[in-house]
Amino acid sequence: MLQVENLHVKYGNIEALHGISFFVNEGEMVALLGANGAGKSTTLMSIMRMPPPEGPLVTQGDVRFNGESLLNVPSHTVVAEKGIGLVPEGRHIFGNLTVLENLKMATFARKDHEQIEQDYDRVFSLFPRLADRKHQRSESLSGGEQQMLAVGRAFMSGVKVILLDEPSMGLSPLLMKELFKVLKQLNDAGTTILLVEQNAHLALKYAHRAYVLESGQIVMEGPAKELAKDPRIEKAYLG
Repeated sequence: MLQVENLHVKYGNIEALHGISFFVNEGEMVALLGANGAGKSTTLMSIMRMPPPEGPLVTQGDVRFNGESLLNVPSHTVVAEKGIGLVPEGRHIFGNLTVLENLKMATFARKDHEQIEQDYDRVFSLFPRLADRKHQRSESLSGGEQQMLAVGRAFMSGVKVILLDEPSMGLSPLLMKELFKVLKQLNDAGTTILLVEQNAHLALKYAHRAYVLESGQIVMEGPAKELAKDPRIEKAYLG
């Protein structure tokens, strides 16, 4: 469904990704693991076609979605027409809007109005806390609730694939587990997920496959259960 081929990208004169290649099949949850600065967020921004200077410049390689190159596709089209959504690091919700208004913001490009109403019900069933606070300004939510809202907002955009950038960051262990259980429910219901995560324990527990990034290169890959048992992964990420 999603294929990254020999991708080289730069920020200015600095090359951040040195020819990475990986794929995500429809219906999979795939994890990208790595330390800070490994190139994980850069990879997501490249897929989303985030323009420079915030996003990187692709100098070589390709990003293909269902066989079609995304390199000349603008970011808004990647979301609205191709069906790829991003939950960015730091959430970036609209704090002065209510929970419900944040979710509505994600539906403006959609035409399937009956499905939209069903998706609201789906989000509120997955995240009961959001249902209880749907008329509350989102800046007053806890960090965990804001992350739930960010995931719910991506889902409400009607996308087929969700990219998540460090979803567990800043959350308590209990909220991390709660969030990942919901991600698994979304995945089991058909949403394809590409997950960037430093918490290797959680990522490898729920993902089907994983790739390990180091200094802009993929150095390991394989089924998540096998990587979780690999001594190199255990030493570097699992303690």
